[in-house]
Amino acid sequence: MFKYAITRKPSRSLVDGLSDADYGIPDYKKAVAQHNDYIDALKECGLDVTVLEACEDFPDSCFVEDVALMTPHCAILTRPGAPSRRGEVKHIEDTVKSFYENIERITSPGQVEAGDIMMAGDHYYIGLSERTNQIGADQMISILEKYAMTGSVVEMSEVLHLKTGLGYIEDNTLLACGEFLSKPEFQKYDIIEIEADHSYSANSVWINGTVLVPKGYDRTVAVIKAAGYKVREVDVSEYRKLDGGLSCLSLRF
Repeated sequence: MFKYAITRKPSRSLVDGLSDADYGIPDYKKAVAQHNDYIDALKECGLDVTVLEACEDFPDSCFVEDVALMTPHCAILTRPGAPSRRGEVKHIEDTVKSFYENIERITSPGQVEAGDIMMAGDHYYIGLSERTNQIGADQMISILEKYAMTGSVVEMSEVLHLKTGLGYIEDNTLLACGEFLSKPEFQKYDIIEIEADHSYSANSVWINGTVLVPKGYDRTVAVIKAAGYKVREVDVSEYRKLDGGLSCLSLRF
């Protein structure tokens, strides 16, 4: 069960954020409204939400998930693979320290963005991507093992971040699409296949019994409900334009 969440308001510079998507330029006012609803959804799931002020110098800084990994035993400040995002870490460090005594960090030449890390119990799957390298993954695994947790790397080629195509929703159940459907390391889970044209919704988030799902993916909602979960839809269309999803917008712990 999660108790807390940390989010950051989107900045007006959001329109200059990193993106390989082809969905247009984000509408700032709409992004703010969507972010407010996202915060409401977190609160509905029982979380005490800390909302940080916008950071105009960093257009992608609302995607707080990438700059820290919050575990039950320690917080790990990352070193983003995107150079333009590395300065975001110092802007969240004090807030992270207010919740944790044990603070660890990834150091150069390691690179990790926590959007590449999926927690399943005490094990953490770490995707190797353009943003997360082997050195960073090795550092992360070493830190996890220091606190009696485990980690393993996942080779991938089709998506930006590991959790772009995966979502662990507890009870040994995994949302998956594309290349992740056949990977051996995930075959021990009950896999709910997300159809290719709904792949964006694989990045759904379990919080205390409720699964947050991007709005507009009715077939995904249907299969998750059929598996016995409560669903809360959240519109994040403006964040999709920046390659961002539901998990990216908060740290949950």
